[in-house]
Amino acid sequence: MVTAILVALVCIAVMKALAYHRANGLAWSIAFAAGAAALTLWSGASHALVTAAWIAVALFAAFSVVKPLRRVAITGPLFGLYKRILPQISQTEQEALDAGSIWWDADLFTGRPDWKKMLAYPQAKLSSEEQAFLDGPVETLCGMLDEWEITHERMDLSPEAWKFIREQGFLGIIIPKSFGGLGFSAFAHSEIVTKISTRSGTAAVTVMVPNSLGPAELLIHYGTDEQKNHYLPRLAKGLEIPCFALTNPEAGSDAGAIPDFGIVCKGLHEGREVMGIRLTWEKRYITLGPVATILGLAFKLFDPEKLLGGEEELGITLALIPTSHKGVDIGRRHAPLSAAFMNGPTTGKDVFVPLDWVIGGEKQVGKGWRMLVECLAAGRSISLPSMSMAAGKLGSRATGAYARVRSQFRTPIGRFEGVEEPLARIGGNTYLMDATRRMTMVALDLGEKPSVISAICKYHMTERMRAILNDAMDVHGGKGIMLGPNNYLGRAYETIPIAITVEGANILTRSMIIFGQGAIRCHPFVLKEIEAARDNDLVAFDVALWGHMAFTLSNAARSLWLGLTGGKGVAVPGAPETRRYLQMMTRFSSAFALLSDVSMFVIGGSLKRREKISARLGDILSLLYMASATVKRFEDEGRQKEDMALLTWAMHDSFFKLQVAMDGVLANFPNRFVAAWLRMLAFPKGMTLDAPTDRVGSRVAEILITPGAARDRLTAGAYIPRSEDDVVGRLEFAMEAVIKADPIEAKMRKAGKEGKLGQRTLAERRQAALAQGVITRSELDHLVYTDRLRRDVVKVDDFDHDLSRGAHGEEPWQAADTKKKALAASM
Repeated sequence: MVTAILVALVCIAVMKALAYHRANGLAWSIAFAAGAAALTLWSGASHALVTAAWIAVALFAAFSVVKPLRRVAITGPLFGLYKRILPQISQTEQEALDAGSIWWDADLFTGRPDWKKMLAYPQAKLSSEEQAFLDGPVETLCGMLDEWEITHERMDLSPEAWKFIREQGFLGIIIPKSFGGLGFSAFAHSEIVTKISTRSGTAAVTVMVPNSLGPAELLIHYGTDEQKNHYLPRLAKGLEIPCFALTNPEAGSDAGAIPDFGIVCKGLHEGREVMGIRLTWEKRYITLGPVATILGLAFKLFDPEKLLGGEEELGITLALIPTSHKGVDIGRRHAPLSAAFMNGPTTGKDVFVPLDWVIGGEKQVGKGWRMLVECLAAGRSISLPSMSMAAGKLGSRATGAYARVRSQFRTPIGRFEGVEEPLARIGGNTYLMDATRRMTMVALDLGEKPSVISAICKYHMTERMRAILNDAMDVHGGKGIMLGPNNYLGRAYETIPIAITVEGANILTRSMIIFGQGAIRCHPFVLKEIEAARDNDLVAFDVALWGHMAFTLSNAARSLWLGLTGGKGVAVPGAPETRRYLQMMTRFSSAFALLSDVSMFVIGGSLKRREKISARLGDILSLLYMASATVKRFEDEGRQKEDMALLTWAMHDSFFKLQVAMDGVLANFPNRFVAAWLRMLAFPKGMTLDAPTDRVGSRVAEILITPGAARDRLTAGAYIPRSEDDVVGRLEFAMEAVIKADPIEAKMRKAGKEGKLGQRTLAERRQAALAQGVITRSELDHLVYTDRLRRDVVKVDDFDHDLSRGAHGEEPWQAADTKKKALAASM
């Protein structure tokens, strides 16, 4: 009996080892044969049991090693069943799956991420030319911007700012030098948008939209030579203002269902008959629309007379139309909350345009959705994540300084534990967000178009921006809620919902896109199985199916073992400060791969309708990606000791949230029996991870309220003018002054306790301290200087009874037509 138990235990250990290391069918067959031999020789089992064991070994070996036999006996019937139950994928879904590329997100789906590969990715860096542009034109532009004047008085940029943006090439950041553009990297593009955003959201949107999903990006990748040669130099020089119209009142998040349409027909253009399209559209929320000179338009194209010789329904198509073209109705304006960037509707009915206005010409007809998705993968990774990053950098810098300058109960409010909590969240989130941004820019500059990662960046960075600004407002209190020239947070706070909504509403992005696309695109076998079924390829399906089964079995074994050990013992590269984090991420990667596989198998095609479970699985993938980026940032920046608190907070916060997301999947899994087994494998010791400790949070808060290298690295790239006359620059002077005043005030407090100064007013106590030699004249002068700065920092604005509106003689939103004409005239 004891021998039999030992044999069984050895067999179980061997099976776990084989599964853990993803052994092939031959290795399993040899192991099973050895087990059967042990059963025969030492267990004393009955002849019937031994015979059954050898038969089972023979069958397993035959089906696992002799692949043609396996295909006939097992894979063939499963293939037929799979094709019947495979959910129908729409054309737009298929195009989205085919578009873009996968990158580090695919490694996270394997259960065994290659950390050496990740750490070997290049570091995000600027060229000397890009750095000079940031230090020159970008710095100059930021100095020209007054967001209160822009959003309260003008509801637009000043004419001088518009002129500077056009003439300095801000509208051609992504346009190659060969067409007159700047031809900058994705990282430089992001740095430019981030810096401008710390000064003015209006200016940042004005710059980022022409360089994101729009005519320039589409022309670069898909335009004909004639289109590129005509439009790109004009866009680069600011001679044309572009916009792109996708959203219809009936199709917002479901952009593939746009009802806007075009009919292929012949018509007159410039006095001659040409092949063209008769368009009808109704679009809204079009940024730069009110001032645009070129309209990029998405519509569904139909060819009922088959003039192009193909199908009647050709699909989503993109065209480029001058806004001066007959029938184009554009110029009116929306008022998106308190933002002042140009945004409005456009319509057209039976507008005839020549066929060669289709972006890419006739060969790109019907390929518009894929074109959009691929371009969105880049633009969505840069635009809103960079604006979110600006909120983190400015929020960290300004809130930290304010918390050091503002005192209550004779103590800087940044020293209160209740304030340390939001300061820690601001700093920790900013560190993680910037790490995510930097690593994603590396992917873009390597030529990737990471559609899943772009969705991760858009959702999680805008949500963390929301959290940062909420925390910053809480710390600022009344200072934050009173709008005016002295409020540097209010407009950003008011416009949070815009970032949450555009470029894929966050609810949709989290619940349907991140895991919905990631599970198919990034999984090592799922897409191969789908493609094999679509191509009716039994051989390819056989390879993918059995590889998938081995993959799932391996991750089950790995999840259990790594859950028991917490990932300890896993060989990982990197510094001692980060190795433990990589081990823990390896554990979570295995558990995530297992949860994903079982969810897809048990829930099947209805998983995309189980949006809450899909959202939590997406959270796990997202947190793994952002935590990976955080480790890489720490390594790339030379493992700065002063940044350890930021790294620790970000990683512990990520792991805690990973644990919560996994628990959410298991607690709501529809099959409770399967859920129980999954919980045992993923959390064999229970939920053991905690959120960042108060001690770590205090250290992060200290970084924010103390001038130093760690604070500078955290907020690098923000526009911080060295001027006491600037509302943000004043904070820096005030913080430095307060810190310098601390020992002077300490001397006065000591003298006061000793009874040397008496119960007098503050001014009298200071004069007494000066007279008695407690402080010097220069120290007294510094205290007076500090008082002035401190009061300037905490002051808020007040206005006339009418809130000083109409300074330019009319309500700003009534001036769109005038503005458009003036802008056109200046070109």
